[in-house]
Amino acid sequence: MSESLRAVGAVRRSWLFVLAFLTGLPLLTEGPAAFAQKAPPARADVYVDAKGVLRWQGSKQEVALFGVNYTSPFAYSYRAHRKLGVNLEKAIDQDVYHLSRLGVDAFRVHVWDVEITDTVGNLLQNEHLRLLDYLVQQLKARHIKIILTPIAYWGNGYPEKDTAQTGFSSLYPKGRAYNNERAVRAQERYLGQFLNHRNQYTGQLNREDPDIIAYEVCNEPHYRQPEAEVSSFVQRMVRAMRATGYKKPIFYNIAESPTVANAILSSPVQGFTFQWYPSALVGGHTLRGNLLPLVNQYPIPYAQDPRFAGKPRMVYEFESADILQPVLYPLMARSFRSAGFQWATQFAYDPLAIAFANTEYQTHYLNLAYTPAKAISLLIAGKVFRQVPRGQQFRSYPQDSTFHNFRVSYRAGVSELNTPEEFYYTSSTTTQPRKPAALRRLAGTGSSPVVSYEGTGAYFLDQLATGVWRLEVMPDAIQVRDPFATTSLRQPVTRIDWNTQPLRLTLPGLGADFTVRGLNEGNAFQGQATNGTVRLQPGVYVVAARGKNASTFTAQTTLGAIKLGEFVAPPATNLPVQVLHSAPTQLQAGQPATLQATVAGAAPTDSVLLVAQHYYGPTRTIPMRRLTLTTAEATVPANLLYPGLLRYWIVVKGNNRNTTFPGGHPGSPRDWDYAPREQWEATIVAPGTALPLYVASQDQQRTETGGINGGGWADYVTTSNGQLALRLLQSPAPTSPIPFADATAPVAFLRAYFGDRLAARAPDISRFQEVVLRGRRGAGAGTVRLVLTTRDAAAYVADVELGADMQEVRVPLSAFRLGAQSLLPRPYPSFLPLTFQTAGPATLPLPQAEVLQVLLGPAATSATEGRPFLDLESIYLR
Repeated sequence: MSESLRAVGAVRRSWLFVLAFLTGLPLLTEGPAAFAQKAPPARADVYVDAKGVLRWQGSKQEVALFGVNYTSPFAYSYRAHRKLGVNLEKAIDQDVYHLSRLGVDAFRVHVWDVEITDTVGNLLQNEHLRLLDYLVQQLKARHIKIILTPIAYWGNGYPEKDTAQTGFSSLYPKGRAYNNERAVRAQERYLGQFLNHRNQYTGQLNREDPDIIAYEVCNEPHYRQPEAEVSSFVQRMVRAMRATGYKKPIFYNIAESPTVANAILSSPVQGFTFQWYPSALVGGHTLRGNLLPLVNQYPIPYAQDPRFAGKPRMVYEFESADILQPVLYPLMARSFRSAGFQWATQFAYDPLAIAFANTEYQTHYLNLAYTPAKAISLLIAGKVFRQVPRGQQFRSYPQDSTFHNFRVSYRAGVSELNTPEEFYYTSSTTTQPRKPAALRRLAGTGSSPVVSYEGTGAYFLDQLATGVWRLEVMPDAIQVRDPFATTSLRQPVTRIDWNTQPLRLTLPGLGADFTVRGLNEGNAFQGQATNGTVRLQPGVYVVAARGKNASTFTAQTTLGAIKLGEFVAPPATNLPVQVLHSAPTQLQAGQPATLQATVAGAAPTDSVLLVAQHYYGPTRTIPMRRLTLTTAEATVPANLLYPGLLRYWIVVKGNNRNTTFPGGHPGSPRDWDYAPREQWEATIVAPGTALPLYVASQDQQRTETGGINGGGWADYVTTSNGQLALRLLQSPAPTSPIPFADATAPVAFLRAYFGDRLAARAPDISRFQEVVLRGRRGAGAGTVRLVLTTRDAAAYVADVELGADMQEVRVPLSAFRLGAQSLLPRPYPSFLPLTFQTAGPATLPLPQAEVLQVLLGPAATSATEGRPFLDLESIYLR
């Protein structure tokens, strides 16, 4: 520490003593920042030790950093901000604040070289480069460390068409960039200029910035044999970077082109990079069911190779794609640490300004305001990554879903961190804080034993002193469309509502009559709790036990990397009332049925009514119970549910007007002149009626289908009886073997979630005795396997014999035996496990079943006419 820094430290400590004396508050020997997440060391340079571990230069401690990718300076994100008239510097400020709030301490991005270079590799001083400089400055101010990948090879269009590209990547695609001499020289020139670029905001050269701790050369290169070309390219890239005087680690991707892994392993790089997309990408809809087996482990095929074992490794991208469940990130982080990773960055954090539509990457969705539970799970995952020792091994899921200070529960839909000082949870929980009196930091969504809140946004509580807390409350986020379906800036998938709602705190030392003072700009609220409860709108507040003088805590007071008064939240979405509901496929006759809906934008005084009609039969108007401001439910009586068809509407009544859903039409379906023909419908079936697990003509948007490791694919065809059928096909034999592929593995699959359908028929479950499949198998096609998986990830399997003609095959439930499920959709990279098996009851516990897999095995023979296939019309429980 320099003499000037010592002097500043002494003055700061003296001020703290004066503050404690004047206010009567306990002395915080390190100020409020003592209770914030510890930042990486100020001197952030790193080195690789003799055992291949990345360490901080000063402390010699291991590096363990966790965070996100974020792309606002470039490509679609840049254009979308401009299209919406958003100031990009302000947008970056807001997003980096939220990243800091989520405990992010790592940032990575593949720089769109196509936008900041010319065709021969010269660096262009343009708006994209300036905004990257600005972003780096803002990240540094929040103690977030950086690894950059200078070469992306991407066009800049996705999801639009490429536009205004100036760089060498517009001429040389990935497959030519490494063995075309002009392309190689352009990349050498560019790397030298990029590392020698001086950031116009920090004044530092990129190669010397202590907060840019390493570089990954290029993003997901595509290589093929011969290896000599790859070796030459990697060596030239490393030489070009070292020629600038750059001395810190250089990482290289080894996951993308495994056929030439030997060339990467033998190269002069200091570390290796990987990615993880355990649920594949671009499924087109939200995935459902227990997907935690997908993230149970991350085995690396090169782990025992001494060329690999002696170097550090990083995860440049990971994501639970097409999944909103807030439970996968923590187990992913644990698997990363078990595999020895020291850096992991999610791809990609959605900028606040465009997150309402999820247009940047439709298969990814993460933002504190718009996906609050998933964002809190990222916060928890960061804690996992930093607290789990590198290389520690765990028992297989689900036996070890509670570990260290963490709990992950698919059934409860919650991830938790629970230590004496910290309590974080992604959803409502009944878990008691480990030591309430010692709590210093808390964050969550929903309610817990110490916070009761009906809003859907996230909130944060940070103790400033005994009996004094900073409270930050985000507005309600309400999903109004499937965010993983086709998206558009004209179509919000999540809306924001600024609701004033009761919040109850039962924190030790706070009391039941604490005072509350608004702190963020424009928030003049002052009030006092009654019975521990106060009604608040979104914002930042100082919450203090009665009698505590908290006036010294102002908007400018620092708390770690933030100021107390900072608050960033999107405005309320300008949309009318919306009702979101999915009709059940079947309802059971003679049993009352509870129907739930999400209601967005309705005032607390509005009435919500269910109008239910047995087709051409009796009609009932049933008041719906407002469980919260945004959820409502009603129970349809049993006497209306006799075999037939139920059709129904939901009416929101307020200000002397009715609005009917689906459709949001004025009026009520009970009006004589109500003309719209939209309604929800559910079939009412008699006890013992077959339950559909999959129907090809109805379930395309509920299921996942496709090939496995390039072995097959899926299509829909019409059979001779005019019915639609799913066709699973065997691919032609690849011209070159797929690395790590199992020749006996299935080649194509169907995955169908049916847990909601089974729950709607709960009283009838004991009647089901068999699975009935209607389909056919083409000549030469492989085995057909049915797999039923439970909520606890146990799998039960049965093989099916099918002929060439369309037929019904009946498989008794007693024929299903405990076995392995396939990990579907297929994880990427391709070397990851294909199957998962865990213990369970000896016989199938049908009430716990929720997912069906149909697996087509490899072709029985290599010499067959046509392409082997399996056609599936339907699969029922009967």
